[in-house]
Amino acid sequence: MNGRILGIIILVVGVALLVVGLNSSHSVADRVSDTFTGRFTQTTTWYIIGGIAAMIGGAAMLFMGGGRGRNA
Repeated sequence: MNGRILGIIILVVGVALLVVGLNSSHSVADRVSDTFTGRFTQTTTWYIIGGIAAMIGGAAMLFMGGGRGRNA
């Protein structure tokens, strides 16, 4: 599989995870958790962190071309 295609797929998955995390941060459970603890639930935090990490990794693969097959 071409590295750029894989980079696009990972980037899209990262955006989806980030959107899910941000949407769940507005849920009742997260608002209650934020009110009492000052932070989001652990699941929401992992969605946001995972989304950002996947977006960075996907963008890096997209711009670098995955590193395979350049000189072939």
